[in-house]
Amino acid sequence: MKYRRGMLILPLAAAVTVLFDGRPVLSYAHAYIAAGRTYAPLAPYVTRFADRMDYEGKSLIIRRGERMTRLVVARVSPDALDREYVAIAPVLRSLGASVSYDAKQRLVEVVSPGPAAVQTPRPFDANAFEVAPHVVFTPTPIPQAPFVWRGPAIPRRTPLPYPEPT
Repeated sequence: MKYRRGMLILPLAAAVTVLFDGRPVLSYAHAYIAAGRTYAPLAPYVTRFADRMDYEGKSLIIRRGERMTRLVVARVSPDALDREYVAIAPVLRSLGASVSYDAKQRLVEVVSPGPAAVQTPRPFDANAFEVAPHVVFTPTPIPQAPFVWRGPAIPRRTPLPYPEPT
């Protein structure tokens, strides 16, 4: 990797295309291959797949459904997610994704697990619950006399328009 005027220049051979469910991830920060691993920034590659991300000390906890993974990151700030590169395949696999790599096309394909199968609820069986009935105490209401106003007449409280002098 080369640096030119403070900018990281990646060789074109190391650039990788990442597909999430068949759609390419559009990002200014691209994924690349180094030491046999595909590295990509957390945003948008991991944040697109995760449900929730929390910081705990120097660790970043990434959750999707009931699955969780923990990463030790150098930068601990929400605005640094697009600059923090991680090996995305192990992270996404730990969250339940299927990740495959095609070396010929330099293509990483991430397939999220399908939604859970929809099942109809079991019908209610009243005989399955054997609960003895119990007495509920409800007091009888006490009759009260109706309210009658016996005071002076109450003046009108709505303001009346006042004619302006001409």
